[in-house]
Amino acid sequence: MKVEIQISEDIEEPYAVIHANHMTAEIQQIMEMFHSPGNVITVTDNDQLIVLEPSEIYMLRMESEQLNVYCQQKKYISGKRLYEMEKLLGSGFMRISKSTLINLKQINSVEPSFHGTMLVILKNGNKDYISRKYLPAFKKYLGI
Repeated sequence: MKVEIQISEDIEEPYAVIHANHMTAEIQQIMEMFHSPGNVITVTDNDQLIVLEPSEIYMLRMESEQLNVYCQQKKYISGKRLYEMEKLLGSGFMRISKSTLINLKQINSVEPSFHGTMLVILKNGNKDYISRKYLPAFKKYLGI
């Protein structure tokens, strides 16, 4: 897809125009991104409601029937289900197991592990195993 950006002092509010000969999945994804309301995530910390941007989230993991949201130094709780967060967060995040989603920009390293799995270590020190089911998509992301 070609992208063209024009900067003009006459424009009061940014807008986007897409020229195409038919609707594609890529165009649909772009439309959804532009129409999403702010793309912020709300979580709780004790009785306090916290608003996070997706870039602040390192990992999401279902533990004891609640969704824990791990940031750089803190862990929060979300009332949403993992599949809802996966859809809300979009392509910058990847499911690595039935119960875990990671922010791809927060990966520090990946190590081979037992039984064909891999261990992913995030920049905040959190670790989790990539299950064999999700390993092919993860390897494709890494280009290996």
